[in-house]
Amino acid sequence: MGQDEAPVRDDGESSGMFELTRDKLLLLAVLFVGIAGTGLVRRFLGELGYNGVGRIVFVLGYGGMVFIIWYGWIRPMDITGPGEG
Repeated sequence: MGQDEAPVRDDGESSGMFELTRDKLLLLAVLFVGIAGTGLVRRFLGELGYNGVGRIVFVLGYGGMVFIIWYGWIRPMDITGPGEG
């Protein structure tokens, strides 16, 4: 079993969707830093008079978060329709 796979119970059923795994914790951390972290930094820079720098930090942080989530979680998914036959 790979690190990103959900653990399997003894009765053969896979674990629940809401079970906290290392992969889900990393996703939550990326979301928190990308949204709340960059928002806080942007506000503090704005209060210090660096509103333009704050905007750049927010855009790069938020955009980086979107890219990381796409690259790490969405891109590897095999999203295909049903096969012919």
